Amino acid sequence: QVQLVESGGGLVQAGGSLRLSCAASTRTFSSYSMGWFRQAPGKEREFVAAISWSAIRTYYADSVKGRFTISRDEAKNTVYLQMNSLKAEDTAVYYCSANNGGIEILPRRYEYWGQGTQVTVSS
Repeated sequence: QVQLVESGGGLVQAGGSLRLSCAASTRTFSSYSMGWFRQAPGKEREFVAAISWSAIRTYYADSVKGRFTISRDEAKNTVYLQMNSLKAEDTAVYYCSANNGGIEILPRRYEYWGQGTQVTVSS
């Protein structure tokens, strides 16, 4: 089993920054591709960013490209999402996810999920 715990969410002003963290409880962290998704009230879960198991590929939703950066620290079993130039439409619950295949953008391809962390951006 892989347990994922997100942290780092909070309330920020538009134009500000936050860094989300996702800690994974597995010795085989490096074998997983990791993804970040978000879900706002009344909306479907939306892909944000993903990073491959080998950390040689990343992929971003068009809505966050150029503003968000996904990274991973194998020694700490942690994936990060650095969010800059935040906008009101970034407000959502952000979820960390993991799969043991290649990079994916579909939620159903991810086997493990964290509990989510709230990000609220005020305009």
